[in-house]
Amino acid sequence: MYTGTLKMVRRRGADGRIPVRTLDRGASSSAAAVEPTGYPGGSYDTSLLVKYEHHVARHIWFGEERGPKKELKVAGHGLKLTSRVPLALPPQMESWVSRSGLASLQRTSLNKIDTNLVSAFVERWHLETSSFHMPFGEMSITLDDVACLLHLPIRGIFWSPQDVTEELAVELAVDYLGVSQGQAQSHVRSCRGSYYKLEWLYDIFVHHRAASSWAYATRAYLLMLVGSTIFADKTFTLVEARYLLLFRDLDGCSGYSWGAAALVTLYRYLGDASMYNCKQLGGYPTLLQCWIHEYFPTVGKRGENWNPAGNCGLPRAMRWSYRQGVLKVDDLRPILDELTPTDVIWRPFEDHRAWRVFDEICLYRGCLKWGETVVPYLPDRCLRQFGYRQYVPSPPLDCMMATDIDVDWISYHQSVVDVIGSSSMATTPSEVEDGYLEWYYCVSHPRLVPPHRDAPREVPVPVYDVGPSDPDWARVSTLIRRYLRQVNAEEEDPQFSDLFEALHISRSH
Repeated sequence: MYTGTLKMVRRRGADGRIPVRTLDRGASSSAAAVEPTGYPGGSYDTSLLVKYEHHVARHIWFGEERGPKKELKVAGHGLKLTSRVPLALPPQMESWVSRSGLASLQRTSLNKIDTNLVSAFVERWHLETSSFHMPFGEMSITLDDVACLLHLPIRGIFWSPQDVTEELAVELAVDYLGVSQGQAQSHVRSCRGSYYKLEWLYDIFVHHRAASSWAYATRAYLLMLVGSTIFADKTFTLVEARYLLLFRDLDGCSGYSWGAAALVTLYRYLGDASMYNCKQLGGYPTLLQCWIHEYFPTVGKRGENWNPAGNCGLPRAMRWSYRQGVLKVDDLRPILDELTPTDVIWRPFEDHRAWRVFDEICLYRGCLKWGETVVPYLPDRCLRQFGYRQYVPSPPLDCMMATDIDVDWISYHQSVVDVIGSSSMATTPSEVEDGYLEWYYCVSHPRLVPPHRDAPREVPVPVYDVGPSDPDWARVSTLIRRYLRQVNAEEEDPQFSDLFEALHISRSH
């Protein structure tokens, strides 16, 4: 737990770092002269975000963009899936697809992705903590979010890595997709690696469905489906051939934790895309954008297909449809910088529990893996999303040192006890323990845009009031505050005095 004081710093070196101004007890003067520490706007203590030097947020603070296009290129296959997913599958296929646990992915994809909105949140992701660093603390996409948004199973086994050469990719296509040796060789050669094209898989599915070769058709269909959603990569057209191994046994593929697989893949690509030199995002962007829509009702354009109270148990992602936003990345940055805890719906899925009961495995603290990719999963950093008071979390896990991930996953109970045993149920939705924000502002970068370019580089720790407990009053408070922010109103301005009085009244309820 952080117990020191926040250092006030004003100048930076050529590398963007802030030189030490004062000595810690026991430190030598020579060490202080050469040891750089901290960054403008945070992090002042660099022990948490060790890759911040290469993070896009460090560059944005000084007005340095990734390139001419500030938004990322995002792999979205929603429109193609709309044309490729049939209204109904043959009963022989439907049985396998339903039992696989992946059936919901047929209908959850947004037709288009708001790349500006998604990019603005990616700029706040940190791979060390597997979380978004917001102005008021950390938030993340959790296993519970995946279960509710996509209706994927989160319990199950992890898939262990298996290398697939081009020769083996050919053999797998012959054995499990029912294509000829020559056709498989020609196709894999055209992919220039151990991949299959999504369009090719769709054509195989259509061919075998017409020929009533149900097993071949189902494997091609499922591989095309995951390659277009949870395993989408930055090629935008290919899927790794090794994933065909997941569907060798169509009766046994339901045993995997597909929810963890989706999360691992997205976490990995978010980590890559948060680095300054990366310009693309892989993974399932629908999962990220729908997560934003659920938690941040005042940010971005949202189209709703139905009201949660009237849904029929469909995956929550199907609630949302694409609406073209007018705000660009640099418009969204200051908006995100000014968000407060009352702008967040901390537990958006409480009205969805009739269809997806909360599973305590979502509070497992440890590493998740899929293939050779291992990521930290740290619910202790976003406890408010689970209804608990947020405390200063433990240092992140070093997944490079993890050796018994499968065992830890199976015996998750002790980690759950450790996570919630140090906290208590929150009395207000955004409650934090004393000292949390001071610690957070020392180890993180809560803002992306300096309040004033020529001002000192410190970012003061905000003091958030509790905010309205009634959701209707909270909504009124949010709308009034958003308008006042848009017109740059000050409390001293007489023309806005009535609105500020209304804001204070709404916050007292």
